[in-house]
Amino acid sequence: MTPTIGVFDSGFGGLTVLRALMAQMPHARYAFIGDTARLPYGSKSRRTIARYAAQCAQFLVNQQGAEFLVIACNTASALALDAIQDAVQVPVLGVIEPGAEAARAASRTGDVLVIATDATVQSHAYAAACRARGLRALEMACPLLVPLVEEGWTGPLVGDAVETSAAQAASAPPQVAASPQVAVTAEVIRIYLAELTAEAAALGMNPDVLLLGCTHYPLLRPLLERAVPNGMKVIDSADATAEAAVRLFGQQDAQKHSPSAQDQVRCFATDSVEKFERLGSRFLNRPTGKVELVDLGG
Repeated sequence: MTPTIGVFDSGFGGLTVLRALMAQMPHARYAFIGDTARLPYGSKSRRTIARYAAQCAQFLVNQQGAEFLVIACNTASALALDAIQDAVQVPVLGVIEPGAEAARAASRTGDVLVIATDATVQSHAYAAACRARGLRALEMACPLLVPLVEEGWTGPLVGDAVETSAAQAASAPPQVAASPQVAVTAEVIRIYLAELTAEAAALGMNPDVLLLGCTHYPLLRPLLERAVPNGMKVIDSADATAEAAVRLFGQQDAQKHSPSAQDQVRCFATDSVEKFERLGSRFLNRPTGKVELVDLGG
């Protein structure tokens, strides 16, 4: 029996998490929903976010038969994980704890930098998760990065961003660096990281890890790896979440996986399915297929 894993995001950035999950567990079946009618979650109250997230979780479990849930949304992971766990009777995994755990494993100094959206930074969820693991974390909101990603100003190598190593990024074709759009994004990243590292230095920190606290940011990983100081590791919470998913519910269901099964994905959105199909394919690095429109209510 092939297990079904439900993946939820307020938009389509969480497709980077789905992509990482598919790489780690290629024989599972996946159902992904983006609550595009009600984003951004960051401008909503905690109570409203919890209600929206619980509705999406129940859709994946009750209507799509998901046996496990991955909350590929930093805001929902930070503010609604308990509500989601109360709403469904299946194992639930968010993105924040795995990211913090990966940072702990990678850091030698115990000091970590976190970049994320304003809503995630305001929740201080990453700082709390890092602190629980004996790390000091300095968070910074980078509001320009999401629209730059959605505009496609990340370069032609964007489809390989999740797997691109620092060495590969350094040897990227010259035309990537020469692109005016990519140059703008690279400069925005440079300014953000300069401010963040300067603040860290003023606080007496010696960070050696940059944790990506937004599901859009894996598409910027090559540019980020070029911009960080020498010796600093870039941790992608999408990859970390997929690795945690294998540990939590991949291994225990290994006997259910059909060796010959191909991964199957169904994508749902609550609005703007055309935009989801167009942009989502870049995040997933494969066609999303026909995105189905669903109505979860107000």
